[in-house]
Amino acid sequence: MPSASPDGHRRGRLKLVLLGAFFILPFVASWAIWKFDLAGGTTGNYGTLIAPRPAGLPPHPALKGKWVLVQFDVGACATACERKLFFMRQVRRAQGREMGRVARLWAVTDAARPAPALVTALEDTVIVEQGAALVAAFPGEAGAARHIYLVDPMGNLMMRFPEDPDPARVIKDLKHLLKFSGFG
Repeated sequence: MPSASPDGHRRGRLKLVLLGAFFILPFVASWAIWKFDLAGGTTGNYGTLIAPRPAGLPPHPALKGKWVLVQFDVGACATACERKLFFMRQVRRAQGREMGRVARLWAVTDAARPAPALVTALEDTVIVEQGAALVAAFPGEAGAARHIYLVDPMGNLMMRFPEDPDPARVIKDLKHLLKFSGFG
């Protein structure tokens, strides 16, 4: 029986090591990216996650057990306010057959009454007057009116979006939540 040459053994070992590295390298690379945050701290969501806390929403039947988009603003709704209200309506509609799981709430923070034409245009938006009492539960660097908030079906505040958000990214966040959430 002929014995293998030392060069043949070396080549065989090299092939075995390269084959092992080929299969192990992806695991080591993904672990290093995760461990050392080489991806730059990016997350899969657009909105800012907030440590869950009770939002203290009013006990309105249209809000019970639903994901709720919340906006705070004065009753004399200016252009930016109207844009946020329109945006919330469009985000809800973009959910397609899941839109029934999403509700909208406009908390009016002063004594002014919203214009009747605007109220009619808002369709199913729940409007709460004296909404200033709710503001304390909603954090924001520049005040609650600078954000759009998302409350989960259990009534906990969980996410906020900027005042002038990217609609496609908010729609994507909400689609993911509705897809992977078994409630609401």
